[in-house]
Amino acid sequence: MHQALYRKWRPQTFEDVCGQEHITSILQYEAQNGALSHAYLFCGSRGTGKTTCAKILAKAVNCHNPKNGSPCGVCEACVSIDNGSTTDVLEMDAASNNGVDNIRDIRDEVVYSPSSMKYRVYIIDEVHMLSASAFNALLKTLEEPPEHVIFILATTELQKLPATIISRCQRFDFRRIATDVLVNRLTYIAKEEGITLDAESARMLAKLAQGGMRDAISLLELCAGGGRAVTPDVVAETVGITGREAMIDTVRAVAESNYDALFEQIASVVRSSKDISIFWQDLISIWRDMLIFKTTQNATAYLDLTDHEAQEMQAVTALFRKETLIRHCKLLEEALFAMLKANAVKRVIAEMTLVRMCDAALDTSPEAMLSRIAQLEERLDTGIVPVAPVKAEKVEKTTHVPQKTAEKPQKTEPKPEPVAEKKPTPQPASVPTRTLRTIRNWMEVVERISRSDPMRASFAKSSRAYETEDGKVIVRFGDPFAMQMMEQGEARDRLRAAVSAILKREVGDRALVFEVAEKRADASVIDEIIDATEN
Repeated sequence: MHQALYRKWRPQTFEDVCGQEHITSILQYEAQNGALSHAYLFCGSRGTGKTTCAKILAKAVNCHNPKNGSPCGVCEACVSIDNGSTTDVLEMDAASNNGVDNIRDIRDEVVYSPSSMKYRVYIIDEVHMLSASAFNALLKTLEEPPEHVIFILATTELQKLPATIISRCQRFDFRRIATDVLVNRLTYIAKEEGITLDAESARMLAKLAQGGMRDAISLLELCAGGGRAVTPDVVAETVGITGREAMIDTVRAVAESNYDALFEQIASVVRSSKDISIFWQDLISIWRDMLIFKTTQNATAYLDLTDHEAQEMQAVTALFRKETLIRHCKLLEEALFAMLKANAVKRVIAEMTLVRMCDAALDTSPEAMLSRIAQLEERLDTGIVPVAPVKAEKVEKTTHVPQKTAEKPQKTEPKPEPVAEKKPTPQPASVPTRTLRTIRNWMEVVERISRSDPMRASFAKSSRAYETEDGKVIVRFGDPFAMQMMEQGEARDRLRAAVSAILKREVGDRALVFEVAEKRADASVIDEIIDATEN
């Protein structure tokens, strides 16, 4: 009878367990030195080695010839545990045996000594499935079992366990296995089984497993079915995923608002009989990668990408703003939840969401509004901000108004237009204008200051900053008092250091200029929106 690869290659010693050295080293030491606990709790996601380590520990404590804390695998005790013939090691599935009567049976049995082993070991898998009454029946026995009894509880949902159970056990958290570790293990198994597996396919399988060794080996066996060589195309076809190149093309189509390409992509997924929700999850992971590239300095430290994939991802990330990526992630998430609820309209949901992602005007959510405001800010940043001409226009208007009312007495009276000499229109020519570019992420500067001086940061919060052509930084405060407070003590130096960090260049003390902003009477609604979002 054929045996599944994940069962065939299940580790038999602590040394064989991959990616859980922080746990196996402790268990090995305790088994070797006889410093055993009366109850263990193994928690973690599926396929990370919880049940495997429980069986290895059961063999290690009963092995006649242990080797450095690991079982020998050939003695009578190890063989009987492996083939399930012993009655002293009981493995119970709490998902199907979750009643109080099942726990009472265990409570009645623990008083008896082992028949042929040193220890009687109870392995309770998926222990979180036990009922409340079953947990209550287990409490006393779990806290003070006989010396010859060891409990090993395994669960994938630690939050469902009562705190009284957790506190009575020695807890071990099994981590998701790293991709490189999975790749090495898959490559080794493929070599031993005579399966042709290239490096790219192994990495694809490891990523799809999401840190689970059992899932990775099962996917390898599935893709190698029929004696096929495992290639990236075979993996994509077998598992039903969309190739990375097609995903990148979808990202570019969204950036370019290429509706034809987007509808063709969805149509190709439907024609290939792939599940749209799986395609959608791949799309979400791509957007998550772009968001990390957009917001962090060292994105490759948080992403599992090759050098070529990282360069490709960096290139497509430059097509979007941070606010746009956040809006897209929100839309993708909402669409996925909708797909899971309504299988029949997955295609419609996908197409509608991609269209909304292309045009922010079709989305009325706060994220969409922020994205559009960010786009507007970017355009305003390239304009020239006049320093004084605004007041000059106002004076001109007020001088003309009296003229119209004074026309009645005499038509010759408009001659006293020597007042025109007092017009401020010639003055703007002598008043220099500066090209001011708004410093984006000003709130990041305020946040840096608040870490060391929260009180002064509150005064900087209402200010806005600009960068001139000659490299100066103009900080405009809402009132003189706020500017005075930022001038005192070390507040100015802290602000200068924070600005230098954000601009990624040294801003000298003379290059930092403080001003009091005048209230603009002609401020538009857009200006008010931008001020509100920045503050």
